[in-house]
Amino acid sequence: MTIAPVNQALLRQLSTNSERYRDPLALVDWGALSTADDWLPAEALSLSGLPEFAGIPADIRRRLSQYEFINTLFAGLWLERLFMQRLAGRLSGDLPDSVREYFLHEIREESGHSLMFLKAMRLSGLEVDRAAWRAPRLADWLARFAPTRGTLFWAATVIAEDVPDKFNRYVRQAEGINAAVRQIASVHSVDEARHIAAARSHLEQAAAALSPAARRVLTPLLRFLLKKYLAVFYQTPVRFYELAGLTHGDWWRRRAAACPRRRQFVAERLAPTYRVLSECGFDLEVR
Repeated sequence: MTIAPVNQALLRQLSTNSERYRDPLALVDWGALSTADDWLPAEALSLSGLPEFAGIPADIRRRLSQYEFINTLFAGLWLERLFMQRLAGRLSGDLPDSVREYFLHEIREESGHSLMFLKAMRLSGLEVDRAAWRAPRLADWLARFAPTRGTLFWAATVIAEDVPDKFNRYVRQAEGINAAVRQIASVHSVDEARHIAAARSHLEQAAAALSPAARRVLTPLLRFLLKKYLAVFYQTPVRFYELAGLTHGDWWRRRAAACPRRRQFVAERLAPTYRVLSECGFDLEVR
């Protein structure tokens, strides 16, 4: 089957927009980053909606907001590292100039995001137990080895970019959070809007060539990847609860996972992602 070319006009326009590149490190007021502030709104915390939430002291809730934001940074570092590696591997192949150029823009922007995340963690002054955060092994393996011209890779890329983007858009509009954290979320969202548009174009190209049988095989695999990514992005590691000052972190993690309000919050953030994937022929909604 002949595969239609990716939308090269779109990629050229995205490259033009990316030419006005500004280093994310220079766009954040790092002096404003303070653990005296909330880093996430209360509604975005994993324990919001639990009967016990109101009884948690304000300083512990504040510290939890900081560790839960750091959890999203870990997820970002993992996925951006994988994405940069895979795109870099494509550069030596036979690519249209528009595709090669935009891949280079994306690598530059994702590198800037990763540096921004690392600096935020370093300047936070918080104890960050890197051993407490683990990427899901099978999802990591699939992301490293899925063919970069195929539907699996680009659907996974849409998921990996759209899920944090919708969370960041919520955070950047919230009141009462740290100014530097808001800037980090905003910088990330501005660039990700272009990345999502490009990834969606690649996905549409690849999905259009799928046979019904291939689509049936890929759908449960993509649903698995989505569930694994949601687990690392939206479920706080046990150790992070404990670093925030809550004993028995495994108990709090289980309580958060069973909380109806938390599930509703996540579902609302995911609705746009489900729509994008549905338009490409994949019903991945986690029920």
